Amino acid sequence: MRLFAILPLLMASAASAQVSPSVPAVSAPARPDLAFDARRVPDARRVLALLDYTAAMQIAELRARPMTLKGDVVRPLTANWISAAFLTSLTRLTRVSDASGGNAFMRDAAEHFNFALQGGARPYAMLDADNMALGETYEELYARSGQEPEIAATRARLDYALPYLTLDPAPRRLVWWWSDALFMAPPVLARMSVLTGDPAYLRAADTSWWRTHDALWAPAEGLYLRDARFGTRFAKNGKRVFWSRGNGWVVGGIARVLESMPADYPSRPRYIETLRTMATSLAKLQRDDGLWPANLLDPQDPAGAETSGSAFFVYGMAWGINHGVLDRKTYLPVVLRGWAGLTKAIQPDGLLGHVQLPGDQPWPTKADDHAMYGSGGLILAGLEMMRLGGPVTPLPIAEPPHDSIKPAGPVQRPEPAGLTAEQKAAFARRNAEHQAVSDLGFDPARDDAAAPPRADGVVNPRISLPLSPPPAEQRAPRASVKFAPYRYDDILWENDRTAHRIYGPALEAYEPPSTSGIDAWGKIVPWPFMERQLKTGKQHDFHGEGIDFYNVNTFRGAGGLGVWQDHKLWTSRNWAKHRILKDGPDVADFSVDYAPWPVGTDRKVWETRRFTLPLGTNFTRMVSTLSSDTTEPLLVGIGIQKRPTAPAAGTLTADAKTGRFSFWGPTDPDKGAMAVALMVDPAMIAEVTEDADNYLVILKVMPGKPFVYYMGAAWSKGREFHDRATWETYVRGQSPSFAVPK
Repeated sequence: MRLFAILPLLMASAASAQVSPSVPAVSAPARPDLAFDARRVPDARRVLALLDYTAAMQIAELRARPMTLKGDVVRPLTANWISAAFLTSLTRLTRVSDASGGNAFMRDAAEHFNFALQGGARPYAMLDADNMALGETYEELYARSGQEPEIAATRARLDYALPYLTLDPAPRRLVWWWSDALFMAPPVLARMSVLTGDPAYLRAADTSWWRTHDALWAPAEGLYLRDARFGTRFAKNGKRVFWSRGNGWVVGGIARVLESMPADYPSRPRYIETLRTMATSLAKLQRDDGLWPANLLDPQDPAGAETSGSAFFVYGMAWGINHGVLDRKTYLPVVLRGWAGLTKAIQPDGLLGHVQLPGDQPWPTKADDHAMYGSGGLILAGLEMMRLGGPVTPLPIAEPPHDSIKPAGPVQRPEPAGLTAEQKAAFARRNAEHQAVSDLGFDPARDDAAAPPRADGVVNPRISLPLSPPPAEQRAPRASVKFAPYRYDDILWENDRTAHRIYGPALEAYEPPSTSGIDAWGKIVPWPFMERQLKTGKQHDFHGEGIDFYNVNTFRGAGGLGVWQDHKLWTSRNWAKHRILKDGPDVADFSVDYAPWPVGTDRKVWETRRFTLPLGTNFTRMVSTLSSDTTEPLLVGIGIQKRPTAPAAGTLTADAKTGRFSFWGPTDPDKGAMAVALMVDPAMIAEVTEDADNYLVILKVMPGKPFVYYMGAAWSKGREFHDRATWETYVRGQSPSFAVPK
């Protein structure tokens, strides 16, 4: 029997000490009933009991061994991919149950490795996908705690990798040249985009994924080669070698990437189609016992069971059923047989047996062959088996809420028993030093978590790396417009009350499909701040002067437009040309041209639009001239994005009679809410409607004839408007002119 023993440790070796558990010892769990009927959807409670059991037994074994920082080892916990696969499964299991002690074990492991990744000795190792896999554990802990240092090292590693993952043209020798890599790194990158709001990580993962796919995909078999060497390797029966676990890694990688990928991401259908094709191929190769052979196309080379690839196949197919990606009727029998086969392979020690040990090709297994990725695959598969009785779950998956697990701080620790007088004195001195750190040292998480209220009673968001204010002579109220080629051709405009940007051709090339929507920022200073905010590298944080937490995505944002035809909004790409007409100090004035874009199949439209924002107002005047290759009237939809700051939609107040449309977004406890408003000529309104992503005001417009509308925005933590009622009163009180300026 393996016991959850706790050994009091006063000091630990940084490289090889056992991790000191952060919870009291618990008894090893009783072995549950492991017999599952391959003809019936299993009872979720029985599956969970099995998962808690096998996780607890794996954790018990790991706690009984010294941890090592690195090494291609199977038994002790390290910072490598073998351990990462098991810890990844704990990130999901502990969302539904902590009976195994998985939460404490994850945090103990993360703190032992100082939230770091191995591989810093040489450039290749910095790019090695295997060395990024542990980042998933740190991302999970960060998602729950909100403590930014927990993903700092992972983010730095991914930042190092980004330019290499997106080299254009692709390098002759790929960064991810083997199939296993698609499980290890892409999900970590995709999730980092969710956690940080920066699409660059997902874009890099996607770019390199499809380069690997193109190199290793075998369309005739609907499977992946392990790497390029296997294109000419054949099994004893004359068929090509397709390694079970290598394909299992890909199936699991697809599932995990799709959990983070936006539902409208352009390449998302390719991932789904790949999973469907692989599932079709794999279903035909399942053995009578429910498992898959190590060599998928030759069950006799080698003969016998192999469970690690099988576990990931069951995981991926059950996941596909649960998320509506795979047909339930077709694949439910496959996963039921697979689950029954896997549970029969669990050994008396509670761990999955017949797991092929680390390697790169099919190899025989024995019943007592265990590895942490086998336990990880079993747990991931079981979590999906538990959900087979429930409804289909839409993608992407929401991040977990913050929980009570917090990293240890410099606080008083209980004195161990049995210390000598000299040891007691040393322990007391050490505790006093820790207390001094807590009392005297600056801690961003504590000292700036809640800045003191302002004179107006508003509490600013958590501050991150305060901006240095401009010189005193530049702190007067000013309207400003700037072209920012250093930020992919953004155009930034702001005045003393509000701030906006639109996106240019460089971003369109770097981040397709990009958008012609309008971004809205909040600000609390009367002078320009947007350029300095962008140059921090963390534009979405609050640095003391303003904030950008409005997510335009590919939607209309705050007043972008498109042509409404056949109940669909046809929109342009990013601006193509720009002209700055006046850069303050009293007004920000510029114009842009949008290149022709299709409307339906038989019409093209292009636009010139002038933006004018004077001091003292939250409204930018838009003068739009839409041209067309035909003379028929246009229905132009001006949009307000429904969900720019949170998954929940904001509140729209519409008054077509006066042409006023005001929006108040959901309130974030730290960042507040964003407000948007449109003012249009009521005589031009043809309809007020909406699509999936935008509230739309439809105007009837003649090609070549300019028209005027106004777009405004405000931040609840700005200086003027702190609630919806005040904002709507301001919007109603405006007296706009819809005459086209000379």
